[in-house]
Amino acid sequence: MSKEKTIATINPTNGKILNRYKYITDKALQDAITKCHKAFMIWREVSPENRAKVIKAIGKELMKSKEELSQLMTDEMGKTLEHSRQEIDLCAAICNYTAKIGPKELKTEERDMLNGNKGRVSYAPIGVVYGIQPWNYPSYQVVRYSIASLMGGNGVLLKHASNVTGSGKLLEQIYQRTDIPDGLFTILIINHDQSDSVITNKLVRGVTLTGSPEAGKKIGQKATAALKKSVLELGSNDAYLVFEDADIDLAVKASVTGRIYNNGETCIAAKRFIVVEKVYDEFREKFVKAMSKVKTGNPNIKSTQLGPIAREDLRDELHEQVLASVKKGAKIACGGKIPNGEGFFYPATVLENVKPGQPAYEDEFFGPVASLIKAKNNKDAMRIANDSRYGLGGGIFSKNEAAAFEIAEKYFDTGMVFINSFGLADPAMPFGGVKESGYGREHGGFGLKEFVNVKSVMKR
Repeated sequence: MSKEKTIATINPTNGKILNRYKYITDKALQDAITKCHKAFMIWREVSPENRAKVIKAIGKELMKSKEELSQLMTDEMGKTLEHSRQEIDLCAAICNYTAKIGPKELKTEERDMLNGNKGRVSYAPIGVVYGIQPWNYPSYQVVRYSIASLMGGNGVLLKHASNVTGSGKLLEQIYQRTDIPDGLFTILIINHDQSDSVITNKLVRGVTLTGSPEAGKKIGQKATAALKKSVLELGSNDAYLVFEDADIDLAVKASVTGRIYNNGETCIAAKRFIVVEKVYDEFREKFVKAMSKVKTGNPNIKSTQLGPIAREDLRDELHEQVLASVKKGAKIACGGKIPNGEGFFYPATVLENVKPGQPAYEDEFFGPVASLIKAKNNKDAMRIANDSRYGLGGGIFSKNEAAAFEIAEKYFDTGMVFINSFGLADPAMPFGGVKESGYGREHGGFGLKEFVNVKSVMKR
């Protein structure tokens, strides 16, 4: 049996403890898995149309709890209250979209076979899906995988990041206010060893993780060793390209938003800004000026644009990356200093003279630090963008949108590309990456079929 331990959630705005939670015992964990499987056996018999009604009801319950959940997310991880509210809006939109398209996407298809007979392709649920989720979007990350899995007819287990345990528990309560079978969606307050045992449990059929590439490699290996299907959404250092014909003011505005949104703690945040030399000086001047004016402070205040980093260790790690980049030749154009006072704050920062070999060029900065890189021309900018082990998202700023779309489709080695904007997730569009940013897709109907048995039924 695992030893009982306590999780402490800490408010990053002031460093004070919010709450404490105990890890469950090994017996309680096994009981939870078994209960989820039994609930799945009931849920799998529910038609997609009736599942959709429950999914839609979850969206309504999320909106009813919007203020309570938004405040808790802000208290636990430091995002501005405005961004917390936007997150709940997105979660509700995911529920509504999934309820709308789910029955059609999961409908059995008839196909003509080469022998002249008719065959059928059906989408059957596989069982219990285990999700390991991060803290940066305490509700969205959970809703993104769980709603698709539930729509597919599966059961769902959740191991949330320890520092947003309260948000996870509140989400569980919100789901339970609907007609969902008892135990079908369950949060597990467990340690890493217990988590490994969930992956190998015979009742668990799928594993999904959102986290770092390092965590992805470990979880992917464990899932593969157990012959479990997995989906991995990992980190990135997304490049936003500013071409010669870009609208510089638009590019600057979108780039600032892209770097500081959600306190810069977003896997798909704009992180590397690759600007062609013809417009580099103009962009650099306006971008540094705008980043210097970003208002950092209490995330509960409406005028605040940038709240604290979620944890003190993460703030320190971010600063170490900045210092290591400077040591290897990068220069601080603005920011780059840990402020005095309580809380885990870090200012909007711009690093220039960024070159290969520096953390600012090679690694992911999970916080409001921008890497400014000069390119010779548009082609060179695209080369630099793809010179990365990551491949989640990116962007292109150009007045020639037709050409930008073509370049994005043919040459950008990422799962998502935004044209003349900074974007996050849209329920109608697939979300996911390539290379060390992981594999599998969520949203856009694609996520509905990641954890179902695509079954052929035919006769000869």
